[in-house]
Amino acid sequence: MKAHRKPPRQVLALLGVCLLLGCAPEPSATPAPSPSSTFAPSATSTSPPPTATPSPVPLGPTVSGTVVDTSGQPLAGATVRVQGTENETLTDAQGHFTLAGLELGTVVTVSAWKETYYCANASEVTPPAADVTLILRTVQAGDNPEYVWIPPLGEISCYSCKPGVTQVWLDNDAHSRSATNPRFLTMYNGTDFDGNASPLTRFAFSRDYGRFPLRSDPDQPYYGPGYRLDFPQTAGNCAACHTPGAAVDAPYGTDPNTVIGADTFGVHCDFCHKIADVRLNPDTGLPYPNMPGVLSMDIRRPFPEDPERYQLFFGTFDDDNVPMEDTYLPLIAESAFCAPCHFGQFWDTVVYNSYGEWLASPYSDPELEGARTCQQCHMPAPTLLDGQAITNVAPGLGGIERDPLTIHAHTFPGAASQELLQNSATMTVEASRQSAQLVVRVAITNDRTGHHIPTDSPLRQLILLVQASDAQGNELTQTDGPTVPEWSGVGDPDLGYYAGLPGTAYARILQELWTEIAPTGAYWNPTRVLSDNRIAAFATASSDYTFAASAGEGPITVEVTLLFRRAFVELMDQKGWEVPDILMEHEVVTIP
Repeated sequence: MKAHRKPPRQVLALLGVCLLLGCAPEPSATPAPSPSSTFAPSATSTSPPPTATPSPVPLGPTVSGTVVDTSGQPLAGATVRVQGTENETLTDAQGHFTLAGLELGTVVTVSAWKETYYCANASEVTPPAADVTLILRTVQAGDNPEYVWIPPLGEISCYSCKPGVTQVWLDNDAHSRSATNPRFLTMYNGTDFDGNASPLTRFAFSRDYGRFPLRSDPDQPYYGPGYRLDFPQTAGNCAACHTPGAAVDAPYGTDPNTVIGADTFGVHCDFCHKIADVRLNPDTGLPYPNMPGVLSMDIRRPFPEDPERYQLFFGTFDDDNVPMEDTYLPLIAESAFCAPCHFGQFWDTVVYNSYGEWLASPYSDPELEGARTCQQCHMPAPTLLDGQAITNVAPGLGGIERDPLTIHAHTFPGAASQELLQNSATMTVEASRQSAQLVVRVAITNDRTGHHIPTDSPLRQLILLVQASDAQGNELTQTDGPTVPEWSGVGDPDLGYYAGLPGTAYARILQELWTEIAPTGAYWNPTRVLSDNRIAAFATASSDYTFAASAGEGPITVEVTLLFRRAFVELMDQKGWEVPDILMEHEVVTIP
């Protein structure tokens, strides 16, 4: 049983040192006002005007200069820094800047960036120095449909430039397998893991409602639902999230089975770093309905043959060492960046909504202690490769040494991460004898997760099992309290079929409108929410269980287990998915 604690918080602070030198006022016949006096002069006041406050005197040698655009016009509000450090400043209205606190004669690189511009830098600047000019070039405004994505692996690839972070991504991130995930493909195609296909969906016709689907024929082999069984003449919009690079130009016409090249890596590096913006509804802060993935993104593919627009990467550094190609995008470190693929409303039903759940939680309020973005949990710094923190993302190829805490780990732990799941909630168990009964209360508090648990895919569920046994190991009979629902599997508990056992389960249950199949993962059909008892951020779900327990027959052992399951057991049996449950919490209590 874990102790309750608030979610951790990362605080990024800029540390600066300045030396203020003041001058004593000249002697005056007028006495200085007391601290409580009013400083506004009256019409008859003969007091001299207040002395101007002297400007701060910078500490140590400085580097100064100007930031301009390609036409020579000064740029105000540009970020200028000593590359790879927290020594930064902003340009004034005339584009001027001064960086202080430098070491005499120590060569530095000075970088500059402003929103909608590429990064720029000036290398081999030796303090003290003046008249340094940094020219910022505007980021391209168009998108090139002819661009060929850079693959993660190969001779000219992400790996060839950034091997460490790319390897971490390949080893850990499920995004890299979103195009080849067998659960996704078998659901899309209507097959099982071995390639056996269910029959095409049968339809009937109603004068009032037109064509509508029927349940599968019980006399025919059935290997679970599939989008292509219900809509065999269309590709759908699944690729808009699962293979977005291929779907940019045809979000409703891309078959995930046919993708090639970099797109076989699903949500790959080059695609993510070409997202310039996301389109959200200003009234809700969410993507618009029926606009998943690339349908809610502004993508900027470059023009390799154009010397002014030959490449573009958006990233998290405003002092990148590859000017004319790279730029800083604050959005890439904000939760909104994740919104297009982590909110999905189909027909009239919100199917998955981890982004909206985060948005409605205290975690989204930056003014509150413990606020966290999606990236802080799912891309935690530092980036570890073979147990060592990466300090240079492109060693020998333009990269520089950085604080490892500024390099986000491209691990994206999620529903397959036991460590993340076991750190997502706190479970407490209370048990007591009351006359000839044993009463058990179990409370699960979602105190460490910025969205509901479980979240996103409506196939996911938590299963809570409560078992009580006497001193001889005999299970006590449950007399009151909830039992695990039928959709958790009817059969041998040793094989994971827990229906009817003392306990409960937490899930969002969808029902197909026409066939009334529930629970269903075929949310490409019209559905409705049958029930939803998932645990929201900072909410607690409690349940009580009563067992028959005669007094004075020795100690009683109570064992409580919380499991995470990726999909409903009936669907897993149909598809042939072998995905073991993940143990989230386990508690054993002995009652004398």
